[in-house]
Amino acid sequence: MQHYLDIFLNGYRGYAQYLFNEIGHPHLYNYFYWLVAVSLFFLILEWTRPWREDQPKFRKDFWLDAFYMFFNFFFFSLIIYNAASDVAVNLFKDFLGMFGIRNLVAIEIESWPVWAQLLTLFVVRDFIQWNVHILLHRSEFLWEFHKVHHSVEQMGFAAHLRYHWMETVVYRSLEYLPLAMIGFGIDDFFIVHILTLAVGHFNHSNFRIPLGPLKYILNNPQMHIWHHARHLPEERRYGVNFGITLSIWDYLFGKDYIPYNGRDIELGFDDLEKFPSTFIGQNTHGFTRKEKP
Repeated sequence: MQHYLDIFLNGYRGYAQYLFNEIGHPHLYNYFYWLVAVSLFFLILEWTRPWREDQPKFRKDFWLDAFYMFFNFFFFSLIIYNAASDVAVNLFKDFLGMFGIRNLVAIEIESWPVWAQLLTLFVVRDFIQWNVHILLHRSEFLWEFHKVHHSVEQMGFAAHLRYHWMETVVYRSLEYLPLAMIGFGIDDFFIVHILTLAVGHFNHSNFRIPLGPLKYILNNPQMHIWHHARHLPEERRYGVNFGITLSIWDYLFGKDYIPYNGRDIELGFDDLEKFPSTFIGQNTHGFTRKEKP
């Protein structure tokens, strides 16, 4: 038990030191300032070339979503997640060790060219996340957490990072094993994280740019807004357009849906008016038993 307590405390101290160093020492691979820079870039695009011109520059819940950005990327890990996940990973490895399993790597790719490693990580991770995203919609239990993300009523780049902290737990838990089997750690490759951050901001932004054939590969605002549509046909009741960074999975597996220009469609879900509007209310949602009608 002391061993795991030490892992927990060291994980907490290590992440706290990392975060304070990130804030206090800007550098090329500083994720904190990349988040700020990418966010400001899309804010300027939304202000100068808005898709929905009548939408306020600081749309509804903009500042709530801005807080979510820093909470979900940094503060949640500082408070508990980084230290707790270190313990969970070591518990899992020790459990496998009881059966003589010391190495999860099934495919050695460290000898591949860097570009091939980056591309593999990007594609495999995105496909895993696409499937997890569908699970968040199909599972009644997980959907209650995912509702936080769908509570956005006016779309903008910062809506990208409005999500319940349980989503971090679900995504990272389900990513861990398949990525570990091809030799990746969750935090590998800075450039992949920045790319997915930028495309995620773009997907949710109040911005339009013709992509041509690229729309079948990269997710985009005109596609993703239908994912947030409040009203969908009955046969699509579990959602559409689940792509995280790539749209190709939706087209390949028949989850794509863009019936017309969705610029002004209503966003959200049934009974959105009853959903918590505060950060605390949204992040405690999903743990209380719902009353059956």
